[in-house]
Amino acid sequence: MTVHLTIESPLGDLLLVGEESHPAGGGFALASVSMTGQKNAAIVQPGWEYAPGAFADVVRQLGEYFDGGREQFELVYSTRGTAFQERVWAALDGIPYGTTTTYGRLAEGLGVPRGEVRALGAAIGANPLLVVRPCHRVIGADGGMRGYAGGVERKHHLLTHEGALQPQLL
Repeated sequence: MTVHLTIESPLGDLLLVGEESHPAGGGFALASVSMTGQKNAAIVQPGWEYAPGAFADVVRQLGEYFDGGREQFELVYSTRGTAFQERVWAALDGIPYGTTTTYGRLAEGLGVPRGEVRALGAAIGANPLLVVRPCHRVIGADGGMRGYAGGVERKHHLLTHEGALQPQLL
């Protein structure tokens, strides 16, 4: 069974999607966190059940994150990527809060040959758990804000929130 809930956040509405999972607390594992206007965002499908109670822990942890009281998420995930994507997504979890890494450094750490860095970028771009799996912490070698499925402005907001970037004065 697939369940969903939309919540408000400083980034706009977030659509949370869960899949039934017996090992997960509450019986559901987080399958997707997507943003309005995001590339390849999840869309509520017929047959999905609106189930706010299934996401109580996710909503609590996201609230703590956005309030500055949480640096790491402790959730059960149910993602469906290729073996390569899952390996890249798991590596994202190892990028500490308040820091960034580059695509090249991440590729090196995973043993991805230089010629396959684009595949690594594509796997990062396919991350179904925005915010929670911190793909926003991966930047260009020159410090540039390379693509982010939720939009570069949101990536900049998240990195500023985490202290990895200084706020811009207008």
